[in-house]
Amino acid sequence: MNIIKKGAEADIYTTKWQNKRAILKIRKTKHYRNQNLDSNLRKLRTIKESQTISEVKSFGIPTPLVYFVNLEKTMIIMQQIPGKPIHDLSNPKIISLSKQMGKLVGLMHKNGIIHGDLTTSNFIYFQKKVYVIDFGLSHKTTKPEDQAVDLRLIKEILNSAHATIMKETWKNFLAGYKSIVGNSKYLQIKNLVSEIEGRGRYATVV
Repeated sequence: MNIIKKGAEADIYTTKWQNKRAILKIRKTKHYRNQNLDSNLRKLRTIKESQTISEVKSFGIPTPLVYFVNLEKTMIIMQQIPGKPIHDLSNPKIISLSKQMGKLVGLMHKNGIIHGDLTTSNFIYFQKKVYVIDFGLSHKTTKPEDQAVDLRLIKEILNSAHATIMKETWKNFLAGYKSIVGNSKYLQIKNLVSEIEGRGRYATVV
């Protein structure tokens, strides 16, 4: 078992599950919280994440299989997708896959799921398919404002991590998103993204 990521909320390890490569996610104890409150929060978030991974799969979004959940240890063992994060692909490949990414986010939003951590590292390309991972910050809502915040994050990531291809990638992403949610919803969310940028809480992306 090897650690691959130490996060604020959880640590991620590579492991094995019935001789298959797997990912182990363990939510950390927060010692500054009341012990019972912390335990309940971690259990609830573990349940929610495992349920969301399975739920989004039901409406056509490729996600890892959940193999095992242990609530007492607040851990999830899930399938390891052996592909590459979109973040690590070539610029032409990122551009070509951005429309598919937009479609996947559109499907989530259309079905009332906010991912909450939309980065190019949380999309994995494997066997000509884009998978979505890490639903640790996901939640259910159909509020346009929350959907716009979801899109604002991926836009910010594209601008910071993929600046040279940001304009083309964002355009393709939005085209994919629009093809799923429809023109009226697309315009509403796009306008809200611009409104959020104009409030001064975020740096405006040019």
